[in-house]
This record gives sequence, C-alpha cells and structure tokens, in this order.
Amino acid sequence: MAEKDEVKGQETVTAEAKAAKPSEAKVLDQSAAFSIPTFLKGTKEELDKVVWPSRQQLVSESLAVILMVTLSATIIYLFDNLFIWAAKQVF
Repeated sequence: MAEKDEVKGQETVTAEAKAAKPSEAKVLDQSAAFSIPTFLKGTKEELDKVVWPSRQQLVSESLAVILMVTLSATIIYLFDNLFIWAAKQVF
C-alpha cells in the first residue's frame, strides 16, 4: 500500500506519524536522568540571564500595583454599596 502524506502549512505529516500510539513513550537513557548538581547548575545559568529591576523601578512599580489594587477595591466597594442601597429601595 502506498503511504500518503498530508501537507499542513509548512509541515508534512506522514501516515506513520499519525498512526504512532501516544502510549509509546520514549525511554530515557541514563545520561538524561535527573541529578541535583546538573539541576542547580542549570538554575544558576538561567538566573544569570535574568535582568533584575533597579531599586527605583521596583519601588515605582510596586506603588503602581498597590495604587491600582486600592483603586479597584474602592470601585468594587462603591458599586457593592450602590447595589445594596438599590436592593433596599426595591425590597
């Protein structure tokens, strides 16, 4: 039987790839096993790539978040009281 290929976008999906069962898991070799020193080394390398904010950025953005949370909570509180007042007028 001839194998048919389906083209989707730029990728070609073969009939064999479609027929592959999800239960067929790839077996990890011993070199890919978890080790704490390798994990810690990778974690340190990733943390070295992080661009940490300056103290001024941290303070100003924290204040902006606190302000927005306070403003949102105040608006929700006012709307809640408005609806409570309206419900008392109706009932």
